[in-house]
Amino acid sequence: MEFSSKLLENAVYEMSQLPGIGKRTALRLVLHLLRQPESQTAHLVSALGTLRKEIKFCKNCHSISDDQICDICSNNSRFKDIICVVEDIRDVMAIESTGQYRGLYHVLGGKISPLDGIGPQDLTISSLITKAKSGEVKELIFALSATMEGDTTNFYIYKQLEEITIKTSTIARGISVNDELEYADEVTLGRSILNRIPFENALKNP
Repeated sequence: MEFSSKLLENAVYEMSQLPGIGKRTALRLVLHLLRQPESQTAHLVSALGTLRKEIKFCKNCHSISDDQICDICSNNSRFKDIICVVEDIRDVMAIESTGQYRGLYHVLGGKISPLDGIGPQDLTISSLITKAKSGEVKELIFALSATMEGDTTNFYIYKQLEEITIKTSTIARGISVNDELEYADEVTLGRSILNRIPFENALKNP
């Protein structure tokens, strides 16, 4: 792709680093921004800059937050003894949109994937185990995507809890195997949360 401007080329290159954005799409987005009022581009730049500088991760659940403790963890009407284990903030948003879950969350920050060089030490599993050992949590709901990596992560955590008296469940497989949680429709996802099953049963019926 030949560019008439080095500035344009640099902007397209940076835009194309975003996931799912190829160079042609990046060029279209950059040209769109150039056609907009300069103030609109300035607002975008300001919002991204503020996001990078001020965004926080909740000390309790590791979800993205504006404060040290997120709104969900600080909400006294939530059930503090139930924790839903998810991969990232997108899954929290997906489950919250169903209106069917009133417990807390724990965001792992990914899934165990040896091929990608991601091991248990790269995730927030250790703090999850600490919560489980505290005696304040009665149930962990595994709500990772129904993929090999998701199942591997679920099983690893489950094995770490063998000596702890705690209920473990997994969302019902209304979520198709190999589907990402964030793309499930709200009704299916909501029913999966309500109809969760003991995790050990999922091991017997993969």
